[in-house]
Formats: sequence, C-alpha cells, structure tokens
Amino acid sequence: GHIGFHGSVTGRARVIRAADVVGADLEPGEILVTDMTTPDFLPLMMKAGGVVTAWGGILSHAAIVCRELGKPCVTNVKGLLESIHDGDLIGVDAVEGEIKMIFRQSSVLR
Repeated sequence: GHIGFHGSVTGRARVIRAADVVGADLEPGEILVTDMTTPDFLPLMMKAGGVVTAWGGILSHAAIVCRELGKPCVTNVKGLLESIHDGDLIGVDAVEGEIKMIFRQSSVLR
C-alpha cells in the first residue's frame, strides 16, 4: 500500500465500511480497517491505533487526517477487505507499506 503517515502499530482489526460508519464505534487502540474514510470517521480515527484503507493515496482523507493525528496509516491496500476480519490481530507497517496478519480471530476453535 501507500504510506499515509509513517510508524508501526499492532492491534485488533475493526472493520467498518464507509456505508456503515454512522453509529459505529471501536475500542481505543484498535486498528481501523475500511474501504475509505470520510469526515464521519474522525471520532473513530481519533480512538484508533492506526488506519488502513482499501482505497486512497497520500492525499486521501485518511492519509491527511492521520498525519494530523500522528497515527500510522497505509492506504490503497489491495485485497484488504477480503483478507482482514473483525478481531484479527494485525501489524501495520507504515514504513514499508505492509499489513501483516499475526492471528486470525476466526481460526479459534471452541
């Protein structure tokens, strides 16, 4: 992907699509995973440990806001929403522009 703002963070993924942002919430430090951000995402972005989007570039809303907030951000990640699910433990490497799966939440057997 494209680096919106440098840094790295590890945390639980919280997938929230732009169409579902109204009324959505996340826990502080979770990684916001979305198709793209809009101004409606600002409260979530302030809580997030980092932001990853399927669309956008260095001038996208996500990248600009993350630079202002000082949060790691990677945009334009191909296959993001098909690969990452709520609760997955992921690493965001906004130095190399990579997202790493650490633990798939849905793989837990009970």
